[in-house]
Amino acid sequence: MSVIPIVELPGTASEIPAASPLRPALWTAPEYTGSTAALEAKEAALAERLEAIASRFYRARFASSLAAEDMVITDAILRGSAALRAGIRVFTLATGRLHAETLAMLDEVKAHYGYEIERFTPDAEAVENYVRKHGLNAFYDSVELRKECCGIRKVEPLNRALSHADAWLTGQRREQAVTRADLPFEEIDEARGIPKFNPLADWTEAEVWAYLKRHAVPINALHAKGYPSIGCEPCTRAVRAGEDVRAGRWWWESRDSKECGLHEQNIKH
Repeated sequence: MSVIPIVELPGTASEIPAASPLRPALWTAPEYTGSTAALEAKEAALAERLEAIASRFYRARFASSLAAEDMVITDAILRGSAALRAGIRVFTLATGRLHAETLAMLDEVKAHYGYEIERFTPDAEAVENYVRKHGLNAFYDSVELRKECCGIRKVEPLNRALSHADAWLTGQRREQAVTRADLPFEEIDEARGIPKFNPLADWTEAEVWAYLKRHAVPINALHAKGYPSIGCEPCTRAVRAGEDVRAGRWWWESRDSKECGLHEQNIKH
């Protein structure tokens, strides 16, 4: 039987008074202190990168987690030229364990942009076999079982989503984790033999949030609850102010192995 680790997290408002020292401050979006001109230059560079990708490839795909960074790219694509909007299709991996707030973003995007993000779901039989053999939350038991779950719920659906793609994009940034410190703008996805682009590789967290605010982009409600990085519900928690932005992802594991398999090259290189 899987045992869920006990994690010391801030209690709910009814459990701990707001002024209590036992309730540490949670992460909040950083304030941008740069100039408007600098931000506009970053935005222009992003638009150029996306247009260049769309012009080079016929079947580029963008994998969106529906969190902050990915909403920046989604907004840039959907407010871009008709060629850009048609050239880079946006999809998400509906793992079956996402937060309700994350799923709600699909309707938010449709209402805001008139665009329906394509969903790729895991193979139901593979999920059933994993749960029957290991338990619903067996991913807490070992890195191997966690990666097996990610493989079923995320990697295999990603493979289907990219089966006919000639390039794909992510919302990764170098600042996010030690496994992403050397993240390039363009790399080769060794598993699939196609180019992989990280258009926000050189963006700071503050720049991401400045963009979202500047363009009134829809954002996941979990960000206001202390979640800077969002994945599946049982594998993501809020983080305290000052913690690493990905500290809430697979928090029971070493920070050096926090990749789900979608970006395995980050660990190998």
